[in-house]
Amino acid sequence: MTHPPKSSAAPPLPGPAAPAAPAIPPQPGRPVPVAPPAPPARRTAFAEGVERVRAAATTEPGRLRIIGAVLALLVVSFGAVTAWQSSERAAAADDVLHRSQPLSSGAAGIYRSLADANTAASSGFLAGGQESAATRDRYEKDIRTAAAGLVTAAANAEPGSPSEAAITRLNRLLPEYKGLVERARTYNRQGYPVGGAYLRYANEKMQKQMLPAAEDLYAKENQRLDADYADATPYPWAAIALGVLALAALGWAQHRTYRHTNRVLNHGLVAGTAATAAALLWLVVGHAVARSQLDGSYDHGIRSLSVLHDARIASLKARGNENLSLVARGAETVTVDGQPHDAYYYDFDKDMAVLGKGLTRAAKLADDRAGSTPVEAAEGNMAVWKQRHASARAEDENGNYQQALEKVIGAKGATGECFDSVDANLARAIDHEQARFQRAAGDGRDAMTGLPVGAAVLAALGAAGAVAGIGRRLSEYR
Repeated sequence: MTHPPKSSAAPPLPGPAAPAAPAIPPQPGRPVPVAPPAPPARRTAFAEGVERVRAAATTEPGRLRIIGAVLALLVVSFGAVTAWQSSERAAAADDVLHRSQPLSSGAAGIYRSLADANTAASSGFLAGGQESAATRDRYEKDIRTAAAGLVTAAANAEPGSPSEAAITRLNRLLPEYKGLVERARTYNRQGYPVGGAYLRYANEKMQKQMLPAAEDLYAKENQRLDADYADATPYPWAAIALGVLALAALGWAQHRTYRHTNRVLNHGLVAGTAATAAALLWLVVGHAVARSQLDGSYDHGIRSLSVLHDARIASLKARGNENLSLVARGAETVTVDGQPHDAYYYDFDKDMAVLGKGLTRAAKLADDRAGSTPVEAAEGNMAVWKQRHASARAEDENGNYQQALEKVIGAKGATGECFDSVDANLARAIDHEQARFQRAAGDGRDAMTGLPVGAAVLAALGAAGAVAGIGRRLSEYR
């Protein structure tokens, strides 16, 4: 067939669309072109998996395989969550025992050491040239104890935390305070009255800057202690729920096996149920015991320790103000209800009121004789202290300074004896409550010993038993 020659004319200008060309009828002997079929839509792996599971579920062996996989997954999940939650709680309990509570007590010790150093400095100043070696050694020991406590606190403080800021501030103020005290002593030995001004300035730095910073550090460490208790004591509800669900699923599988085979027991499923039940029982009982002991360590240890520390600090502040009232000799006054009062005597009365309330609370919290006996003794010492202080104040207000001084720092019958007895009895009570805390918190931590590993092992055995039990049934179809 010949074809017309191609035209070399220019393409036609755009215009209205030309009518469609008529369809060319098929000619005999020439094949009709056929469009290739569209490729089938590809199915996702998830869809294919669902289809296979659906197909398998139509047969008993397929259903058994699905049941075995679900049982194994539930039991293994229970073991994993149990190991995770019990590990977290055991670590928090260990932190309570070995980190946060010791740091909290250490912060209280820093506060007490600073307050006691201030008291010892004022006592030595009142003695003048007759300052005893014991008083001087007590001051130096308190300063060293406070410095060592700051080193320990700094090693455990998080960078940029409020605790680190308080520690930095105390490290800066401590040398300044020591310098003021040494100047006060030097001038006092030379008989210059300016020594008293330096000691009052040192006391002001202690009362308004150092002790508030130490109190802030103590509060921050107590917050850390409370946070560790909050992490250690909650029930592991997720693990318990998974354990109950796994036991329910294992029970259902055994009942189903019994209905299909009329066999009472499937050894594999029974073993899996026993292992899962043992893990769940260990989890519940172990955590209940740990929670009980930790709560006891808080109620009968931490609360009592907090009250006793506050009482001891109040006694130290009271003693310092009692000494400074004789150092100042009325130079510092405060106006209350329009009436002037000696500032140090006024603060002494407030501190003694805090001490009395603290001892009353400590006596109520003490639930054994070993704890209540030293508190009751401290209450008796405080009563005598107040009587002797009233006598010394009367002498001071009547102008009998030397007699007042003898009643405060004298060798016999002075208020210093009462203060030392209060401090010693409070130290005994603190040691007793500290020992009780360590026993209870240690028992709480030990109650969870081995639980993470044991739960994981039991869960693995439980899953293996469930799979073996289902495998036994599958073997009957081969």
